[in-house]
Amino acid sequence: MSEYHVPVMLKECIDGLNIDPDGTYVDVTFGGGGHSREILKHLGPKGRLIAFDQDADAQRNIIDDERFVFVDQNFRYLKNFCRLHGAIPVNGILADLGVSSHQFDEADRGFSIRFDAELDMRMNQLGELTAKDVINNYSVADLHRIFGIYGEIQNAKSLAETIATARLNMPIVTIADLKNVISNRIPKGKENKYLAQVFQALRIEVNQELEALKDFLMQSAEVLGVGGRLVVMSYHSLEDRLVKNFIAKGKFSGEVEKDLYGNDNKPLDAVSRGAITASADEITNNNRARSAKLRIAVKK
Repeated sequence: MSEYHVPVMLKECIDGLNIDPDGTYVDVTFGGGGHSREILKHLGPKGRLIAFDQDADAQRNIIDDERFVFVDQNFRYLKNFCRLHGAIPVNGILADLGVSSHQFDEADRGFSIRFDAELDMRMNQLGELTAKDVINNYSVADLHRIFGIYGEIQNAKSLAETIATARLNMPIVTIADLKNVISNRIPKGKENKYLAQVFQALRIEVNQELEALKDFLMQSAEVLGVGGRLVVMSYHSLEDRLVKNFIAKGKFSGEVEKDLYGNDNKPLDAVSRGAITASADEITNNNRARSAKLRIAVKK
């Protein structure tokens, strides 16, 4: 498991769940199973853990424990599968968002700028849309949109135009092809950061990550029992903003709505004051922790 993915802020996540040994918990991003194994250590014989992961590779890490159920689906289907397994309401939900170390390290998955491979980036390997499809088939306007919004790239329009011009001569199939095509658009001295932003934008689009996150957050409030905890760790500002707004307002934009008595009409209250970040020691030992932000909320 440790080679697959080192869990970030493991103790903080477990503390945030405030585990009842007889409770029912959901780990919606199973991956290498690090968080799930730690949750099981805190559960008694009557406790239950349901884990979600859409990546077929994660199934290698399934835990042999009668208290454990694995669901090979995206977490945007949280409510349906919790209902299917008779697990509503639950006592706590944990989400560790983003790409696992394993996915970055598997060259042929196309997630990392370190390797050359076909442009793929599917978290669910049965999904139809790949990064190659986006690069070669999206309009200039749509490429401009995803690079600008999901990658927060300043020259998103000229980047989109450069890609659209290059693919007229030859399809852009591999990571090396894409790097070569856009090389003149990359600011000098900021190559890695820029490419990371490009890859982030493509990955979010291929996997519909922000839409899935919104679906998950809305359903989490319905699946949690009163007093249940939602623990979410994100790795970039787009995700963290959605999580922060949903906890604070019960919605993703605009102001919190009020009920007839003037009380905030939202399902969750923040437990942590602001986002929790990793310690300096953890960041030294696990670079992935550097950008992690952990938010904890309780169902009212």
